[in-house]
Amino acid sequence: MRRIGYARVSTYEQNLDLQLAALQAAGCSEVFTDHGVSGASFDRPGLADLLTALEPSDMLVVWRLDRLGRSLVELVRLISELGARQVEFHSLSEAIDTSSPGGRLLFHLLAAMAEFERSLISERTRAGMAAAQARGKHVGRQPALNAEQRHEARLEVKKPGADLAEIAGRYGVHPRTLLRVVKQSAPSEPPDDVTLKGADILALPISAWPAASPQ
Repeated sequence: MRRIGYARVSTYEQNLDLQLAALQAAGCSEVFTDHGVSGASFDRPGLADLLTALEPSDMLVVWRLDRLGRSLVELVRLISELGARQVEFHSLSEAIDTSSPGGRLLFHLLAAMAEFERSLISERTRAGMAAAQARGKHVGRQPALNAEQRHEARLEVKKPGADLAEIAGRYGVHPRTLLRVVKQSAPSEPPDDVTLKGADILALPISAWPAASPQ
């Protein structure tokens, strides 16, 4: 089994000597490095070269888990992808060695912690959105048209001979978006009980659609 090391420090003032010595002592025949690169991002030149060089039956060795990355979720994802490529992983300080039963157990515990972290983030996000909605704040995508524009658009499409595609182009929205808006009724706006005759967007030729991006 070929053992390939990876070492990283976050600033140029730090040096790699301690990590390099540990990786060489662990039998690494080659070591890829990133100097002065944060572990928050997994977009690193040394790491990219390492992942390209790794082959089935290789083992990636790091001195400590946080040298590979600081996001537990991303670490688990990366190590799992390596496993799918039949590449083993060994973190010297944490004694995580996926080629051994005990090491695989530790990795599964790590994966469970990552899943727990994802669940907490998701739960906090939902709670934050609910709190924002309770305070009357808009959550999610901004409306394609504001209240005044929606009211104006409804009046426009009611006019005899109204061209839905042309009106949509003036508001910078897709005709489908305009059709949906004019069929909606908001309590704060005048009710719209007018049926749009012949305004079915599916009947419009593609050439009649405005160039504006879909909303």
